[in-house]
Amino acid sequence: MIRLGVPVIGLVLILDQISKLIAYDALWNPLRRVELLSFLDLVPVENSGISFGLFQGDDKTGVWLITGVALAVSAGLGIWLIRVDRRWPTLALSLIIGGALGNVIDRLRLGWVIDFIDFHVNTWHWPAFNIADTVIVIGVAMLLIDGLFETEKKPK
Repeated sequence: MIRLGVPVIGLVLILDQISKLIAYDALWNPLRRVELLSFLDLVPVENSGISFGLFQGDDKTGVWLITGVALAVSAGLGIWLIRVDRRWPTLALSLIIGGALGNVIDRLRLGWVIDFIDFHVNTWHWPAFNIADTVIVIGVAMLLIDGLFETEKKPK
C-alpha cells in the first residue's frame, strides 16, 4: 500500500506548506487577525512547541529535541506504512507522517511552526493550529477507529 501512502504524504506536505505560506503572507505583515466566522479566526502564531501550542518555549534545544522526536516517530510510522496491507491504516499513517513532516519543515526553516487557525466559543479559545496538526489528529483518530473495529484475520 506504499503506492497510496507516498502520494498522500506528498499531498499533505504540499497543502500544509501552501496554506502556511498564504497565512504567513496574509497575517504576519502587518500582524492581524481575520474573522471568518463567529467561532473561527485566522491568527498569526509562532509556535515553538508541538501540536496545539503544547510545550512552548524559546529554547533551541527544545526545538531540536521536538524535531528529532518527530523525525524518529515518522520513521517508525514509515516502517509500519511499508508493512501495512490495508487502505484505511495506510491513509491514516500517511496523514500522520505528512503532518509531522510539514511541521518539521517549519521548525528546520524557521525554528518554529506557523499556526494560524483559531477555533473559539465566546472567550474560550482552542490553541491555534494548522493543517498539519489537523491531519495528524485525523490520522490518529482513524488508527483508533481501525483498532476498535478491524476484525483480525483468523487462519483457516
